[in-house]
Amino acid sequence: MTNNKITAVLGPTNTGKTHLAIETMLSFESGMIGFPLRLLAREVYDKVINKVGTDKVALITGEEKIIPINAKYFLCTVESMPIDKSLEFVGVDEIQMCADHERGHIFTDRLLNMRGSKLTMLMGSSSIKKIISNLDDDTEFINRNRLSKLTYAGHKKISRINRKTAIIAFSTEEVYAIAELIRRQKGGAAIVMGSLSPKTRNAQVELYQSGDVDFLVATDAIGMGINMDLENVYFSNLRKFDGKKLRKLNLSEIGQIAGRAGRYLNDGSFGITGDCKEINAEEVDLLENHKFEEIRTLFWRNSNLNFNNSLTLIKSLEEKPQKEWLRKIHECEDEKALKYFLRDKNFENVNFDSQTLNLLWECCQIPDFVKKTYGNHYNVIESVFKFLSSDKGKITNEYMRIQLMKLDKLEGNVDSISNRIANVRTWSYVSNKNNWIENQDYWIEKTKLLEDKLSDRLHEELTKTFIDKRASILARGLKQDMEFKTEILKNNEVKIDDQFIGKIKGLKLELDLKKGALKTDIKSLKKAARQTIGPELERRIQNIIDTGLIELNNDFKIYWNDFAIAKLIPGNDYLSPNFELIVDDSLEQNQKMKLNSFIKKWLKNKIDIILQSLVDLKNIKDKHSSIKALAYQLYENNGVLKRENVSEYLKNLGQNERKILRDLGVKFGRYHIFLHKLIKPEPVTIRTLLWKNYHQKYFKLNPPTFGLNFIEDNNNNKNFMLLCGFEKFNNFFVRIDILERLFMQIINSGSDEKNEIKLIPEMLNLLGCSKDNFKKLIRNMNYKIIEKDQETFFKYTPQKKNKKSFNKTVNKENPFEVLKNLNLS
Repeated sequence: MTNNKITAVLGPTNTGKTHLAIETMLSFESGMIGFPLRLLAREVYDKVINKVGTDKVALITGEEKIIPINAKYFLCTVESMPIDKSLEFVGVDEIQMCADHERGHIFTDRLLNMRGSKLTMLMGSSSIKKIISNLDDDTEFINRNRLSKLTYAGHKKISRINRKTAIIAFSTEEVYAIAELIRRQKGGAAIVMGSLSPKTRNAQVELYQSGDVDFLVATDAIGMGINMDLENVYFSNLRKFDGKKLRKLNLSEIGQIAGRAGRYLNDGSFGITGDCKEINAEEVDLLENHKFEEIRTLFWRNSNLNFNNSLTLIKSLEEKPQKEWLRKIHECEDEKALKYFLRDKNFENVNFDSQTLNLLWECCQIPDFVKKTYGNHYNVIESVFKFLSSDKGKITNEYMRIQLMKLDKLEGNVDSISNRIANVRTWSYVSNKNNWIENQDYWIEKTKLLEDKLSDRLHEELTKTFIDKRASILARGLKQDMEFKTEILKNNEVKIDDQFIGKIKGLKLELDLKKGALKTDIKSLKKAARQTIGPELERRIQNIIDTGLIELNNDFKIYWNDFAIAKLIPGNDYLSPNFELIVDDSLEQNQKMKLNSFIKKWLKNKIDIILQSLVDLKNIKDKHSSIKALAYQLYENNGVLKRENVSEYLKNLGQNERKILRDLGVKFGRYHIFLHKLIKPEPVTIRTLLWKNYHQKYFKLNPPTFGLNFIEDNNNNKNFMLLCGFEKFNNFFVRIDILERLFMQIINSGSDEKNEIKLIPEMLNLLGCSKDNFKKLIRNMNYKIIEKDQETFFKYTPQKKNKKSFNKTVNKENPFEVLKNLNLS
């Protein structure tokens, strides 16, 4: 280690340390910076090539190498920093990672052994300041203060967390679970994890940065220099698995992640959510003031390995450090793999000379990107080593083709696509190793294209799985008071900013609520709808008023264009129903009043026209008590009375009074007194409908099929059938106006000296019944059947009755009073 100038730029996040390092590097003729994550190296690479051009900048990571011939500046992951280059400037970002349980020894090696010929810059937390002071170098410390304030916000439920927030979890499963919850409650979230390829990660970040989503769910990878417009960071957990055990995060790690809230001069906050345990007041004070416990020891592993033989290699790996502030790291994965293969019986015949041992060690350092599949990683190492130690000395094209062919599939969910990408990254790493593979350039390009293709697919699947685009657009638009672009299609579908939200059915918006929709989804949809469909509803109301094209159906509802816009409810009497509007909540009150007024007039007009004779009867002004009494009885009984029930009224009516009633449409028949115009189909339909609406009963009873004059049915209710204009004779019903015409035919047909009336075809045609049914009907009407000379005659034979006195309680015996007491609903 040579004595050189070191500048240690230390301080919390959001202090511009990385930016300073980039600018400083570019002020030299050559330089290199090592980053803790591949995606950070790529991010800075993209920035630097925009400043100095692609021909001067190299990107070196395990899975990606872009090295122009005349490259002057190198952006690398810490593991991939070339140690044989002589450069004026060398920088290492997040230098406090020297204390990391898994990768600390790599950072420590760079801290101890990598120097720029003119300047070495170390960027990171102030917690490592004392250790850096121990170096035998000329060290200048630059303390950077945070540009904005960081404040603890305490605990919040996810449903109450504000936008521009990152929620932190420490496992893929937790990330997915929280993202799903946010999708349902907030419309969606972008995902950031260290395992994502740069392309997927950038696409996810762009979703957040562009405002398509307001939330981010991330692992602690977000703490490593990822700069986004975040205002808040919430922890769902303060414990993580570090590769060996589940442990609590130290304050420095919490501060590193929390510090992502608030960028540049904008203040930020951090807090906890879910089941995360509270951060005590003392810890909060330390975090807010960026005072973290000093790092006392760094993880170290001997990098000067002895490859003479297996024993010397293992011994050199297990060597202990000479300085008290260095601590040998626990057995790493590459070391475990090496020991496994040195014991492996399959390698018993391998001559492990210095070169072969070096090769095996390189193979053991292939990263385990997949991790979940037990044994698979060792299979990869073994296969690669066997190829490289063979006579040919390279992995064949055929082998690579087969490996990538297995992975070149786009179907599947987030987990399966992520797994494929992890496997591709392994082969990308192998392809980027010098002289490990036939046609290296081809396979570098092939693995990159496959990773990009799968990354696009993963981004698509993440977006589909964890973002409800509709809810997200609506929530964002409402919060930012944006004007929505609304389309109402010909099929009544409503789209807001190209998102289907429902259909307008008549004057009511039926929201498209997905399975499991929460109140927040419904609230957002309704609020957006109120801002957008109002003018369309107003236009429709005006169209209804201008055209009058509405109709009353048998379900008591008033329809426009096949959609219900109102429903009848009982009023003061059966000819004066009330109604309720079926309209959207978003409709303005003045529009509701406008529609209400129109329907009220329309309904009254319809009743007045179709039931005019009944309305006229109700409004009769005649002072003659008998006329008014009979008119009242007819009105109360919906225009149909049995004659025998009002015989006393009839005795008091002279011909003049009868003429007055006939002029109003009253017909005086042998069996019935009725308003003959009300027996027609339309009046019968509306009379029965209004009567059922008024009493809120009898819903199962419906008028007979129109056109029938004669019905054979013993199940129909005789009182309701009378309301419909049919008289019952045992198991037959005959329409009352047809019954009067039958009497006229009987009278007009004449009779012989025995008062016998001949049955003629016209009688059967009038009723529309068979001869046998006619004979049964006539018998029920007190006629006797006589068969002679192959012809049928009938004769009236009235039954003797006791004379009944007139009873003023006649109204209780009428069909409608009887109906009221029937339990027919």
